[in-house]
Amino acid sequence: MSLDTVRLSVPARDRLVRLKRTTGIAQWNVLCRWSLALSLKDPSTPLVKDIVTDSNVEMTWKTFAGQYGDVYLALLKQRCVADGVEPSDENVAHALTVHLHRGIGYLGGQKDLTTIEGLVGSVATV
Repeated sequence: MSLDTVRLSVPARDRLVRLKRTTGIAQWNVLCRWSLALSLKDPSTPLVKDIVTDSNVEMTWKTFAGQYGDVYLALLKQRCVADGVEPSDENVAHALTVHLHRGIGYLGGQKDLTTIEGLVGSVATV
């Protein structure tokens, strides 16, 4: 597991397809960034530990993180430390996967999310 490539599970891809359609946000990476931020904001530990990243959706770390790659990496490392886990490359990559998928679940579970404004509001209020 590494941060070179970000991969999604089939259920996460399906949720993102719905979110893309309802919000009008066409890029996977934008929705994934929002999802990661939403999950990292939640202080609890994600319940799911092992995720099968078996969908056809994948992107490079650079595509996922964009110009803020260092910020996302620092947030993931800080979360590892806060959770009592050494921020090794493998642990950071695992944290990315579980938090990304939890955040996608959070966004996908909001049935009334139909606009970009609703997306911004949902992330701002959690």
